[in-house]
Amino acid sequence: MRLSLRFVLPLILALAAVAYAVIPLVDRLTLRWFERDLDSRATVIANASSETLQQIVIAGDSQRLRQLFARITQDEKLYAVGFCASSESAPIATPTFSRALKCSSLDATGSRLLSERDGSLYVSVRPIATDSLTLGRLILVHDLGFITRRSEQTRTYLFYFFIAQGIVISCITVLIAQLSWRGWMHGLRALVRGEALGRLASAPDQGDLNPIARDLRELIRDIEAEHRGRDEERLNWSPESIREILKQDLRGQQVIVVSNREPYIHVQQGDEIVVHQPASGLVTALEPIMRACSGTWIAHGSGNADRRVVDAHDRIAVPIGNPAYQLRRVWLTEEEEAGYYYGFANQGLWPLCHIAHVRPTFRTSDWEQYSKVNAKFARAVVAEAKSRDPIVLVQDYHLALLPRMIREKLPEATIITFWHIPWPNPEAFGICPWREELLDGMLGSSILGFHTQYHCNNFVDTVDRLLEARVDRETFGVSYRGELTSVKRYPISIEWPPAPALVEMPVAACRERVRREHGLPADHAIGVGVDRLDYTKGIEERFRAVERLFEKYPEWVGRFTFIQIAAPTRATIEEYQSYDAHVRLMAERINARFGSAAHPPILLEIGHREPPEVYGYYRAAELCVVSSLHDGMNLVAKEFVASRDDERGVLILSRFTGAARELPEALIVNPYDVDECASALYQALTMPENEQRARMRLMRGLVREFNVFRWAGRMLIDAAGMRRHGRLRRRARRWSDGAVGSSREATGGE
Repeated sequence: MRLSLRFVLPLILALAAVAYAVIPLVDRLTLRWFERDLDSRATVIANASSETLQQIVIAGDSQRLRQLFARITQDEKLYAVGFCASSESAPIATPTFSRALKCSSLDATGSRLLSERDGSLYVSVRPIATDSLTLGRLILVHDLGFITRRSEQTRTYLFYFFIAQGIVISCITVLIAQLSWRGWMHGLRALVRGEALGRLASAPDQGDLNPIARDLRELIRDIEAEHRGRDEERLNWSPESIREILKQDLRGQQVIVVSNREPYIHVQQGDEIVVHQPASGLVTALEPIMRACSGTWIAHGSGNADRRVVDAHDRIAVPIGNPAYQLRRVWLTEEEEAGYYYGFANQGLWPLCHIAHVRPTFRTSDWEQYSKVNAKFARAVVAEAKSRDPIVLVQDYHLALLPRMIREKLPEATIITFWHIPWPNPEAFGICPWREELLDGMLGSSILGFHTQYHCNNFVDTVDRLLEARVDRETFGVSYRGELTSVKRYPISIEWPPAPALVEMPVAACRERVRREHGLPADHAIGVGVDRLDYTKGIEERFRAVERLFEKYPEWVGRFTFIQIAAPTRATIEEYQSYDAHVRLMAERINARFGSAAHPPILLEIGHREPPEVYGYYRAAELCVVSSLHDGMNLVAKEFVASRDDERGVLILSRFTGAARELPEALIVNPYDVDECASALYQALTMPENEQRARMRLMRGLVREFNVFRWAGRMLIDAAGMRRHGRLRRRARRWSDGAVGSSREATGGE
């Protein structure tokens, strides 16, 4: 009943108001119609009595004229009649003729209203004339009382007509609303039970429930996505889970990865073009994700044969032989590469962020090339985007300006920037002359990710110190230039399980092959280090630890060899050239002191090694040393753990890596403490098999659970949540704008 009254009462009140507003209009129209009718009657009376009036007026018989007027006024609508011979004369009229009517005030012809004490009169003036002479004017005064009575009757009729119409319409509306309500409720129950979704999807033109069904499907999807985000601990993170997130939560949106380093390099060797995978933690982490996403990877084409294999749009499908995604290459001139990559990125930002006792160098020319190349990457992203709101994953310190540039060109894009290296404290970062510009560029991101919470804290502190931005330390959100950037911790990892090609050779075969290649006895103990030849990786420190091991425990001389695989990098930078020479000299000195040609203490292998070969060294070694002086995560540690399906081997891990926070079962060391590192080498070489197995089992369980698909999946789930919240904000804004517009229309646009 209450619902029915909501329909009936407003409708009746509205119709009553309409009736009340219409009645004055009806009165005016009625009066106008009667005035025209009275004018016509006046003309007829004047014409009918004209001949008689002429005779009486010519004869000058006023008594007879009054008698004629008395007969004419017997009509109930004719109130009085008079005659004016001239403007100066007094009217000859019936007794009811109004004293307010003077011959001097009356026109020769026409009509007008005259208000009297008891009502309104309508005065019509008609001339009386012969063919050659005007005799005077006939004045007819009509009584309008009958019009008032009829208007009152009309008003009453109209009012009750509208009221009755309102009641009838209300009843019909209530009846239809009740029937529709029952149908909608039945349909909604079917939608909630899932019975009508398929039918509505297959017949989109049926019924009024399609918008409700669409919104309900979106709501259910959002609820499921939120549930997955909260219940991610129980997800089986795999390529399939990434595809499911893209399909369900992100609705198949395009994924674009942007990085300086490309996942595959084409190199001309003689008459052949050879494909290499670079030694890079970034590539190790992202390549499996791109195979799952089937998106586009934009990167600098650095191989000398890269141009020869791309199509007209600088694209190539990779991996070769089993294409899963597109690689779009960006070409840089030698000047751009020197300033952007070797200059600002690796002589400025790299030492600045790693705090590795190498002074950063900042040059204006390098900054200009850095900005220019970031803009070039931004144009490539826009060219590759297939929609207004792609998901763009920007990788690392080479492209700090890129998020803002993309935001300006694709404002609806979801931009996730991941910083693969450490973030320094505000005092250290303040050294950079373009610190505000770099922070502004990074805060163009929707989500900004770091390996550890410590790095997140440093970034938020830096923003708080250097920019006019609002920082929420509870949610780790930064509001800047009217946009919100979420700062989150995403510990990067590796693919699990490892690709079959990496672990297909048995551990025993790997041990036999590595020792045979290097001329070592079958029972010879080996350790392995796999790094780029970079001063932040602590290669000198681990060599000193090996030297100290032989000093403290001479029984291991001739029984242990450390194999260091070092991939050349940034060879044009002076600090790297110097470091390369210093590492070579140190290895030669230690070998000369403790070794022999048959059993060198250190084997320094400088050159590029493909992943299957690297995994072979992991599986052959008794121990792996990661002695980084400062690192974001360091995936070598996780690769070594993943490679040891025999649950043997010992990981020695620097406390200055992000991995040390996740793998406490490793032997955690301070790489600057030579004696501690030497003791860790000795402990690893003498560790019982059951302890090795216990430690390795725990570390493998963690790498399995927190694999690279979880790393990417968490970012994508957070991106999906941010996109949902963005949709809700846009809807609320549209509703708000609509409400404001309606309000302005209702108030006349004031």
